[in-house]
Amino acid sequence: EVQLVESGGGLVQAGGSLRLSCAASGFTLDDWSYGWFRQAPGKEREGVSCISSGDGNTYYSRSVKGRFTLSIDKAKNTVYLQMNSLEPEDTALYYCAADLLCAEDIMAPMVNGLGARGKGTLVTVSS
Repeated sequence: EVQLVESGGGLVQAGGSLRLSCAASGFTLDDWSYGWFRQAPGKEREGVSCISSGDGNTYYSRSVKGRFTLSIDKAKNTVYLQMNSLEPEDTALYYCAADLLCAEDIMAPMVNGLGARGKGTLVTVSS
């Protein structure tokens, strides 16, 4: 069974840091493009960061570039999102997903793809 489970969310003050984790099972993350999305209440989903299996590059949305870092522990089949200098605008449900269309300014689940996504972890940044 393909499964992704996120952890690490919580309440943090503006300027603080959090590290989100996403553990994969039932498949090997590194065989796919994978990354993190977020969705704030009343807003559309936003692709935060992804790693492309095609070119090996890591991409970030403009809103988080320079503050967030995506990484993977292949041995643990786990992807991380280190979030620094958090802002109230970063408040959202963050979830990881695999089998993505991942390129500069493009991040979306593949149509009829693996369908791998977690339920999410909530990040709240207070001002």
